[in-house]
Amino acid sequence: MTYAPPDENTLGAVLREKPRGSDATRRVIQAQTPRQGGLGTSFLGVGAAIIVGVRMIYGLVQFSQLWATYPNPLPALLAWVVLVGAVLTVFVRSRMISEQLPDGIFAIFLVGLAASLVLDLLAIWPLHDIGRNASAAVASGLAVIVLIALRRPAEIIVTVAVIGLVLTTAIALNTPLDASTFAPQVQAIAFAVLPAVIGLVIVGGFRRLVQGELDRVLVQSTVSAPRFAVGMMASEELARLDLAAEELLDSVATGKMRLPLAPKTASVAASLATELRLHLIEGRRETWLYHAITESDLLGKSVSLIDKASLAGLLDPAQRDGLLSAAWLLVSDTAKGSTGRTVQIAVGPATDSVETAQGRKIVVPISITTTGVARNRVDPATWAALGKVGQYSDSTRDASLRVDIGCLVDNPADQ
Repeated sequence: MTYAPPDENTLGAVLREKPRGSDATRRVIQAQTPRQGGLGTSFLGVGAAIIVGVRMIYGLVQFSQLWATYPNPLPALLAWVVLVGAVLTVFVRSRMISEQLPDGIFAIFLVGLAASLVLDLLAIWPLHDIGRNASAAVASGLAVIVLIALRRPAEIIVTVAVIGLVLTTAIALNTPLDASTFAPQVQAIAFAVLPAVIGLVIVGGFRRLVQGELDRVLVQSTVSAPRFAVGMMASEELARLDLAAEELLDSVATGKMRLPLAPKTASVAASLATELRLHLIEGRRETWLYHAITESDLLGKSVSLIDKASLAGLLDPAQRDGLLSAAWLLVSDTAKGSTGRTVQIAVGPATDSVETAQGRKIVVPISITTTGVARNRVDPATWAALGKVGQYSDSTRDASLRVDIGCLVDNPADQ
């Protein structure tokens, strides 16, 4: 007999679809990183603020040297006052109060950047050389990098794009372009736009690195799990079921609910029993490797498992670590943009047994079939990881790699 998932939980509420393994891992990651600063990006934000501060000092020195050339230096001075005030507001608000930037403060910052940009352009407009004389206008573009750890990348891209467009338009309308003026104009636009773009690339790569390592650390816990195990989120679900069962039994014991139970209460009890039974069934058929793949945000997208006899549970911790590491290394480039890269792991069936110095062992064949993985692109550490699993042989077919491993494990009948 097969059991379908209950339509309502033990408290009578309609159940949502059970989260997939990758979603469970993502929930754990989000619980550990409630703020963006939890990934360490707050330290990058401090570094960005230091860079902005150094660049603003340089810009102020440049502004002081150009003071005599301004027809009216007051708009340029006011531009610097507004820009410094906007940057300090963001830094103090994000570091002293919280590591997030509310929409209101973000809007004030954008208004400050716009005012600084316009005021500086107005001050240097009569000079007809934007690139050589712009100071606060160029610094306003670089100041955007203080937001790289506080706001979404799309917002930062739009902001620097608008600043770059305004500077380009002003140069086209105001500055005669020739061999002597072209380079300073391009340099000014680059200094205003590129730092924020480079900062986004660095922070994005850092976040992917930390998320990937955190995902692997969570999945690595399956290496020491029993042969048949439940997933990482099972403890949370079992705690919920336990609480619901205690509440139900306590209500019956204290007389709040009379026997026989009302139809709705009986439905709650039946749902509780069904969910507990499903957990017991899952715990007897799903191995550590199944949970390692399905609960990983990276492996779940690219790795498929065929293990009808649940033989992966017979592997010892060293063999598990080698197999998991090999799978991780084979698909790790997928997160960097490689498309069409998949790995299929087929375990069993076990048919042979051999006599070794440690006693009689059974041979569990493991076949790793890849798509889009060329042999010459395999990381050398992958072969070392496969060596931990057992003796292997590799072959190439259709420009993809196939590895066959003979894994020696203890016979469960002898234990």
